[in-house]
Amino acid sequence: MTVTAKICGLNSSESVHAAITGGASHIGFVFYPPSPRAISPTQARDFIREAPIPERREAVITVGLFVNADDALFDAVLEAAPLKMLQLHGAETPDRVAALKKRYDLPVMKAISVAEARDIERAEQYLGSADWLLFDAKPPATMKNALPGGNAVQFDWTLMSRREWSLPWMLAGGVNAGNVEQAIAQSGAKVIDVSSGVEDAPGVKNPAKISNFLTIVAAL
Repeated sequence: MTVTAKICGLNSSESVHAAITGGASHIGFVFYPPSPRAISPTQARDFIREAPIPERREAVITVGLFVNADDALFDAVLEAAPLKMLQLHGAETPDRVAALKKRYDLPVMKAISVAEARDIERAEQYLGSADWLLFDAKPPATMKNALPGGNAVQFDWTLMSRREWSLPWMLAGGVNAGNVEQAIAQSGAKVIDVSSGVEDAPGVKNPAKISNFLTIVAAL
């Protein structure tokens, strides 16, 4: 089974360089101001333009992460940055997913927050509107300043092993170089999304950790 990786929350030229040269299939940029990984539309544009290896730059899927955003934010981001996919990490409804897909003519990935088996069932309602699903860990209610994603929290990956979906999907939540092999084995995921697992601190990406993570994934 071929496994690929999405590196999310990139916010520096060095981290983008590491992700692209390392072979990431997707690179993600956060457009959610409360996040320590948030960047501006022009920063995303510049990071993509400055990315190395033109053929890899064209092949990698650039993803914009949004949380309950209005059309004005989508307009501003997409006017500046050449994104190839939208990632919705909030409480967006299936109708909202469909509307954004139609408005911008881009594939849309809907994140599903998971703490227990019944949370996974929520994905069913998006099968007719989304193009991708992303299963991420729901932060515990006791966690202070929790974000919609990137909290270094895991859920029980074996919950995914018994499920089949009509859409492609990614696994996120607390994945790092030390547990990515276990995450893949337990969940059956073919695409792994990592953010906090390649950081030195929230929002501080480590290019060496990105490169190491991608090397490990490529060898699996």
